[in-house]
Amino acid sequence: MLKKTHYLVLTMLFLLIELCIDQFFHDRFIRPVLGDYLIVFLVYFGLKTLINLKPVTAVIIATFFAYVVETMQYINILSLLNLKPNTLTRLTLGSSFSWEDMLAYTLGGLTIYYLEYYVFIKFTTKKE
Repeated sequence: MLKKTHYLVLTMLFLLIELCIDQFFHDRFIRPVLGDYLIVFLVYFGLKTLINLKPVTAVIIATFFAYVVETMQYINILSLLNLKPNTLTRLTLGSSFSWEDMLAYTLGGLTIYYLEYYVFIKFTTKKE
């Protein structure tokens, strides 16, 4: 199994990727679709860095977290809280609800689950 330092490095890598996507991509695929897909990776690796969770539990929490943020966009949480949109709120809460985003989060969670169980664990456990 991966050590916490590996998860920390992956967290930082995905944070950097997300920041680059936010700053440099203003298109209709990379920013809205790939960015949402990869945000689940960022949350997952961040969780695994901070808390010792089973991969399936961390995947469920990371995906559920993304769903909650998307739902907050649906109810327009910024207006309800009288907050003005800015870079921080846009990065953390997003700007608009989309079912495509929910699909991207789901696919991100499924990808992480697959990678953890069928790639990382398979190649990092010793065969006896």
